[in-house]
Amino acid sequence: MNDTPRSVKQVGFTVNGQAVALEVAARRTLAEALREDLGLTGTKVGCNRAECGSCTVLVDGRAVFACTMQVVEMGGRQVTTVEGLACHGELHPLQEAFIEHDAVQCGICIPGILMALKALLDRTLDPTEDEVKHAVAGNLCRCGTYPNTVKATLAAARALRDDAEATIARGSR
Repeated sequence: MNDTPRSVKQVGFTVNGQAVALEVAARRTLAEALREDLGLTGTKVGCNRAECGSCTVLVDGRAVFACTMQVVEMGGRQVTTVEGLACHGELHPLQEAFIEHDAVQCGICIPGILMALKALLDRTLDPTEDEVKHAVAGNLCRCGTYPNTVKATLAAARALRDDAEATIARGSR
């Protein structure tokens, strides 16, 4: 890349709860920065043109294709990658459900699918089957785990609802 000093920018944002500051070329994508600069290789790059969804991450809670987002647009924003789903060594209920319901295959699409579904479950803990299918409509899986993906997501939603209800019940004592 032949970037002049004027085309290099300093950008600060948060990734998986950690503040980061990068000096990057103005046209560097978020996917490149996550993978190459920050070592977060869970974000996959399949097509590099927003057609497969394997690069899906959350930016301020919204599912986006990291291969088409410029990292300079991230200033002050919150980015969550698949590495950020697990908390204190515990898998997220969505990840657990994917394992339990055999919704994982080769692993190329799964990080992006998980992130798209995390965005859905952040909006509603009672999604319909159609809402799950719509949430992953931009994610291509060549292994064809879509039926198990739907089952796993609905199971994760139940687990998250149960956990939320238990937390509320404990708080009202």
